[in-house]
Amino acid sequence: MINLVSRADELLESKAVQVVIGYEAGSTGKARPAFITDPSKTGSLIFDDRCVQNLAVYLTKKEVRYFGKAAIVATLPIMRSIMMLISEQQVFAENIVVLGVSAEGKYIDIAGIEVMQQYIATCDLGNPAKDQETLAMLNKMSTQQKFDFWQKELSKCIKCYACRQACPMCYCTRCAVECNQPQWIPVQSNLHGNTDWHILRAMHLAGRCISCGECGRACPVNIPCHLLTMHMADQVHNYFNVYAGTTDKMSSVMSTFEPNDKESFIQ
Repeated sequence: MINLVSRADELLESKAVQVVIGYEAGSTGKARPAFITDPSKTGSLIFDDRCVQNLAVYLTKKEVRYFGKAAIVATLPIMRSIMMLISEQQVFAENIVVLGVSAEGKYIDIAGIEVMQQYIATCDLGNPAKDQETLAMLNKMSTQQKFDFWQKELSKCIKCYACRQACPMCYCTRCAVECNQPQWIPVQSNLHGNTDWHILRAMHLAGRCISCGECGRACPVNIPCHLLTMHMADQVHNYFNVYAGTTDKMSSVMSTFEPNDKESFIQ
C-alpha cells in the first residue's frame, strides 16, 4: 500500500495525471470509490479484501473524464476491463495510468499497455472458483430444471438496472431498454420483460464479460445474474478459445468469422 500511495502522490504532484481513481474507507467501514485530485489526500487510499468494485466502470463517465488524465487502481478484472474498453475505442491508453495490484494485494508497476498485457497473460482467466462450482451444478441440470431455476430468480427482478450500471462494458449512452419507439423490451417488471432483459444483456456481453461478478454483487434482490454472463464467457472460450480483456486489440466474437470456427453451437 505504501508504494501505491506514494506513486499516486507522485503522479498528482507532477501533474502527470489529474485524478486518481481508487478505494477509500466509507463512513460505515465499507470500501467505496475515491476520486482524488489533491496530492495531500492520497493517504486515504486503501486496498484490502473490501475493495471489490470494478473501478473501470468510471472511465467512460463524462463526470470523471472532465478531470483529465486518470490513474486507476487496477486488479486483474479491472485491467481486463481496461483492455476491452481500449479495444472498443471507449478509452485511450495514453489517457490512463494503471496502478496495478496483484491477487496478493501487492503493488505492480505497470509501465504501459504491453506490460499489462504480459501480466494478464500470466494469470488464470477462468471464472472465479466459487462461481465455477455453481455453474457446474447448473450445467448438470436438465433443460427444464435450468428454466425453472432462472424463472424463479428472474421473477425477483425489479428492473432497477443496477447490473447494467455496475458493468464497465455497459457504456451505451442510451440503452435499448430505454427506447420506446419501437419498444424492444417491456418496461414493466414482470417475468416476461425481466427474462428478455437479462437474456439481452448476457448476449450483448458475449465475448466481452471479464467475469468480475460486479453485476451480481450490485443486484439489490440478490439475483445471480453474473452467472449468465460467466456462462457465456465459458462458451466463448470453449468454442473460440478466447478470453475477454487479454489484449487492446480484441476482435468481437459476435461479428468475426474464422474458417476454423466450430459450428456445433448452431444445432
